[in-house]
Amino acid sequence: MSGPSRSRTENWRQSLHQLHERNGALEITLPRYYDGGAPETGADSSDLIWRVRIFGVSDTELLIEEPSVLGRTIELETGASLVAIICIGQNRWMFRTTVLGKQATAISDRVQATCVRISMPETVERCQRRNFYRVSTVGLTLPQAQAYPLLNIASAAAAEDASRAEVISAQNPAIAGRIGPQPEPATPVDVGPPVSTLLVNLGGGGTGLMVSPEDRGTFEAHSLFWLRVRLCAQPPVHLGVVARVRHRHIDSSQRLYAGMQFEFAHKAEHEAFVVDQICRYVAAIQREQLARQSTA
Repeated sequence: MSGPSRSRTENWRQSLHQLHERNGALEITLPRYYDGGAPETGADSSDLIWRVRIFGVSDTELLIEEPSVLGRTIELETGASLVAIICIGQNRWMFRTTVLGKQATAISDRVQATCVRISMPETVERCQRRNFYRVSTVGLTLPQAQAYPLLNIASAAAAEDASRAEVISAQNPAIAGRIGPQPEPATPVDVGPPVSTLLVNLGGGGTGLMVSPEDRGTFEAHSLFWLRVRLCAQPPVHLGVVARVRHRHIDSSQRLYAGMQFEFAHKAEHEAFVVDQICRYVAAIQREQLARQSTA
């Protein structure tokens, strides 16, 4: 470990205070593993990561904003296990923590917000450089997202209908049996060749994608994409959504980070469906986590 990196690891509490003072953020996720136990939702499930602002730091706990997606708050249950990531430049440090509850907090002279209280860790561990969300005790699996350059946004409406039918049928086999197989869209979605990416975080209005160096050109040449995101293998379906590139940057490994904003103007009802599926997935992880704790 280099000198500056070792210094930050040894002084991680100071780094947290500095992030708070600079209106910085943590990344958090609900892990599929609890205290080193068996997978909570199966080896083929993915870990969703949110970037949340730090509103308070004390010796025993941190105050963070509630995670959200497309304006809907993600409810975190008291007692749920989280993994949090401290990000400073290209470096990341990971630690386990627990949701302690919620608290109303003044975040400015005029604004109050409901914050999530999480426990302060005793130690942190630096993430592996080649796999930037893995340490010796925790390895996160990021969702895979196929990104297709979208050549005609009007063609995405039928594809979104097909995506919803696929997900609903997989989640409700009895309903699928009554309504029969769903037809393919009359007009296939008008896209270019796909690029494989990783969904590295979710925000209020979109997501961040990590793109390998060899596929950077596609994201430098196009701004509008049709995304198919796999959250888990059971049911074996993908969530389809349109997203537009809002900003890009290249990291030290020459990977491209693309900040994407979801777009629903062409089919507004698809937004609620996408949010519902993400919230459903998060709720399932928390139920299994808490059930495991109750029997431990």
